[in-house]
Amino acid sequence: MYLRCHSYYSLRYGTIPVEALVAQAAQLGVETLALTDIHVTTGVFDFIKACREHKIHPVIGIEFREGAKLLYVGLAKNNEGFHELNKFLTYYNISKERLPSMAPDFSNVYIIYPYDNVPFLLRDYEYIGVSLKDRFKIVYSNLNKIRSKMVALQPVTYRNRSEFSLHRLLRCIENNILLSMLQSDDQAGDDEVMLSPGQLIKGYDVLPEAIKNATYILDSCRFEFDFNEPKNKATYTGTRYGDKELLRKLIDDGFEYRYGKNNPVARARVEKELEIIDQLGFGGYFLCTWDIVRYSLSRDFFHVGRGSGANSIVAYILKITNVCPIKLNLYFERFLNPARKVPPDFDIDWSWKDRDQILDYIFKRFDPACTAFCGTIGSFKHRSIHRELGKVMGLPKAEIDLLSGNPRNLHEQGKEVQLIHKYADMMYTFPNQLSMHACGVLISEKPMTYYTAMNFPPKAFKTAQIDMYIAEDIGFEKFDILSQRGLGTIHSTIELVKEKKGIEIDFNDTKLYVDHPKCNEMLSKGRTIGCFYVESPAMRGLLRRLRANNYNILVAASSVIRPGVAKSGMLREFQRRHNNPDDFEYFHPVFKEHLGETYGVMVYQEDVIKIAHFFGGLDMSDGDILRRGMSGKTRSSKELEKVKERFFENCKGRGYPDELTNEVYRQIESFAGFSFCKSHSASYAVESYLALYLKIHFPLEFMVSAINNFGGFYRKEVYFHEARMAGGEVCQPCVNHSEVLASLHGLQIYIGLSSIEGFNLHIAERIIEERNLGGYFESLSDFVDRLSIGIEHTELLIFVGAFRDTGKPKNELVLEARMLINRNQHKEVNYVRKLFKEPVKKWEFPVLERNVFEDAFDEIEIVGFPISCDPFDMLKTKYRGEVLVRDFLNFENRIIRIIGYLIARKDVPTIKGHMNFGTWIDGEGAFFDTTHFPDILYRWPFKGPGCYLIQGKVVVEFGFPSIEVEKVDRLPMVDDPRYDEQRAKVKLPNGSNVSPSPLTRAPYPSKGKVDQLYGRKK
Repeated sequence: MYLRCHSYYSLRYGTIPVEALVAQAAQLGVETLALTDIHVTTGVFDFIKACREHKIHPVIGIEFREGAKLLYVGLAKNNEGFHELNKFLTYYNISKERLPSMAPDFSNVYIIYPYDNVPFLLRDYEYIGVSLKDRFKIVYSNLNKIRSKMVALQPVTYRNRSEFSLHRLLRCIENNILLSMLQSDDQAGDDEVMLSPGQLIKGYDVLPEAIKNATYILDSCRFEFDFNEPKNKATYTGTRYGDKELLRKLIDDGFEYRYGKNNPVARARVEKELEIIDQLGFGGYFLCTWDIVRYSLSRDFFHVGRGSGANSIVAYILKITNVCPIKLNLYFERFLNPARKVPPDFDIDWSWKDRDQILDYIFKRFDPACTAFCGTIGSFKHRSIHRELGKVMGLPKAEIDLLSGNPRNLHEQGKEVQLIHKYADMMYTFPNQLSMHACGVLISEKPMTYYTAMNFPPKAFKTAQIDMYIAEDIGFEKFDILSQRGLGTIHSTIELVKEKKGIEIDFNDTKLYVDHPKCNEMLSKGRTIGCFYVESPAMRGLLRRLRANNYNILVAASSVIRPGVAKSGMLREFQRRHNNPDDFEYFHPVFKEHLGETYGVMVYQEDVIKIAHFFGGLDMSDGDILRRGMSGKTRSSKELEKVKERFFENCKGRGYPDELTNEVYRQIESFAGFSFCKSHSASYAVESYLALYLKIHFPLEFMVSAINNFGGFYRKEVYFHEARMAGGEVCQPCVNHSEVLASLHGLQIYIGLSSIEGFNLHIAERIIEERNLGGYFESLSDFVDRLSIGIEHTELLIFVGAFRDTGKPKNELVLEARMLINRNQHKEVNYVRKLFKEPVKKWEFPVLERNVFEDAFDEIEIVGFPISCDPFDMLKTKYRGEVLVRDFLNFENRIIRIIGYLIARKDVPTIKGHMNFGTWIDGEGAFFDTTHFPDILYRWPFKGPGCYLIQGKVVVEFGFPSIEVEKVDRLPMVDDPRYDEQRAKVKLPNGSNVSPSPLTRAPYPSKGKVDQLYGRKK
């Protein structure tokens, strides 16, 4: 009898979570229930699972509307009917056409029209829906003659009056209107609550046929679904046997490249994995991934396969990953095993420039009907809720900004704000919009419309209306096609090295760079600026404290620096134990047996699973729940709570002291959402090694590539500085040598025209094109004559020094430009190259003297940093401090003074307030780090970018020197000689992270607290 129920997946309309809708029906004794959300099928599978739990027969459908007007409701008779409905909705979502007012021909669908939209002739599967408020209209109308076509269609949208008010607010949010402007036609009726079956039957006593027909329709709908059956493309070749044979052939062909001709350990591992892959029917998934990677390699695109997929030797041989699982003792069962409840997926990174071409290939290579992006469900959170509700309530923008930008305890407590709080609590985490997952692609055996309808977001890829959690629940393994700038740097470097030096680098040959002696040396010194994942100040400091001089230590460092490990105090403890391996005690023999490699410290997700199993007595399935909870991939907090209860019960049964059990679980819990599996860390480490190898052997090519891929942790200036330190000469932009991006000419690095602030990229491209066609520009007159460019862009080029090849001073060039461009201001845009060059007209201009710093200030204003000198040269003082970075270790525990140029600053919360870590370069260009404790930061705050005089104590921790600051103040620069007005003068630029926003996370434990947690007394 309940043919038209809305959940909160009827976006900005329904107010009932799917599970709550089914639970309410069960409480009222309902035996059959239909979910018909408006234009979405997102909630279908959660609905089916909830109905099975409550022993309710589920019926699924879709409600079709034009704006606020109901057109018809479609109910699937069976699986084919659901496919038909999804296919129909998908067509109109993608084509953007208006839905037809009458439903098309369906073979396995019931269609129910509202009484005000009934077609002239009803087909066998079409009915007229009658709501309670319309039942008497029907009885006394001409439609009363066809009672056999009447069905009870009483909608369910909310549960109570408060939710009705919430529904009205959601409708206002949808229409971007004030609550007072909401029309009755654009909202649900005031009776759309779920009644008991008895109440519903009584309500239709004047039209009993409607109940009878509704019951018949619901009983005849049968949607069968197996959640455990894999839904991905079942086979690659067409048969399981064919997949098995092809996979084996590919392994045989690639085995020697990875392991040589005779490696019995690797061969045994291969056979074991192939057996499990075949047993679980994953051959097609591996081969589809191989197909994508094969295409990538054919285009010379560099990729990194990471995540748990790197546990597979098959993936390694197929070049899906570059991590050898034997070398790191990675067990395949972490990726794929018969007991694993949720199917795994491959995470593969490409350069940000190549990813779209990979996606384009996937959507063309595989059946378009079976390929789609995974969806994502954006939900209402604090900022969006308060902003939207504030608008609906008619609050002024200033008040809305205060509500959305501040925590609740800072809100004023007026009547309107209290109402906003009430409804904000009710709609918190409600679905708000459907969008496209950042990287997940689904490739199914059957057309995707057997599982979901599709949308067509701005990126022009079909996108499923289900998110990754639902996809996993129903048996999909998605392909994560990701991108990163670090890979862009590597790819560009390899191409540039090939172009400039004719050297080809095989990035799959990990023996070339992993554990390379020179790479290990540079790692241990933290000389890693520009290298993916290991260039941040925190990571460079960690590498130096760990003396990270091999692959295994780098793998551990890549994971131990994650917030989960640091939050528990294990980061600090790991550093101590690594440097003092004979001066600690294990918590328990289990820690020594299973975590000996990491000194008894939990570093990876696998470590947590091991401790949960071997120490806490949890089985592997519970361990998998913990793993998913740690990585933020579970929607069920109830499952995690049950696992926690079992953990404590088991530990109590094993006789562990409560203090020990609590501490171990505290460490486990700290991993939530912030931890890596070991193979993921290993994949990052391989990429870091390759980046470092390229930087060491081809430093200028590498730094130019880093700049052209928009750097990484630091601002662009830092990467130009590194290039200069590597022997490169950084040159101002030049119309005769610069490209759009930075370019390398021998040892000279020309800054690209795109780096000029406010310079139009289209004009930059035209300059390069014209230069390639007509040769170098011989003079400013020649440049202006060949290019139709306005005075603004020409002056930018002059002031940045782009016409220095003419040998004329800037002031003369500016005057000449104004004469030339005024003369040619009416000329045609299309330039016709002349057969003979006209003589250049000469003007006599007054000679003006230029201050030595004028160029530097021009460069700061136009490019963002000085090029013709360094920031230290621009100080009023010649003092450079008493000590340089190279002498730090000789001044341990002594107070020094040094001048540093601020590169980056990180804000960190502590129990005593916020403190800062600073990163600087000294007068010789070497990097160093400072610590600013809360009291010092209060008395000696940062004053923006520039050079500072720093006084503090040199502290050496595990061989890594830094300065604990006592005093720090910014030094004045020379006056800007170009302007008389103070306001017009240029200052050094702000860089990334120089003025960070305060963090809101809880402070990490102090050194004393860590000592206490790990059983060391002062």
